[in-house]
Order: sequence, then C-alpha cells, then structure tokens
Amino acid sequence: METIDYQVTGMTCEHCERAVSTEVGQVTGVDSVKVSASDGILHITTGTGVDDAAVLAAVDEAGYAAVRK
Repeated sequence: METIDYQVTGMTCEHCERAVSTEVGQVTGVDSVKVSASDGILHITTGTGVDDAAVLAAVDEAGYAAVRK
C-alpha cells in the first residue's frame, strides 16, 4: 500500500471534505481517502497506484484545486 498526499486549497468545512472525498473516492486505484479542511491535506491510499491527473481532476470536479505534495 502506498499513501499519496495532496495539498488542497479552498476547503473550509466538513461539507468541503465530503465533496472532495466523494469525487476522489471514485478514481480508479484509490482504496481509501482522508481529507482535512483544517490543514488542506488529502491523503489517499492505493495498492495499485493512481493517475495523478485523475485525482487532480476529481478535486477540480468537487470545486477545489490541488497539487501533489
């Protein structure tokens, strides 16, 4: 298992966390998602690897911006 972290900007509340978690959770290869609005961190766990572009697109779809840490 590998954990990959992303810095997400624009999240301010639990609703933001759920929106990002829902979108990113649908990305192929993502096994688990943990999101924190307080520090702007998105942690994903994967056993097969993920496409960074797909994760970033999912965050964008949720209405936020991210970069891989």
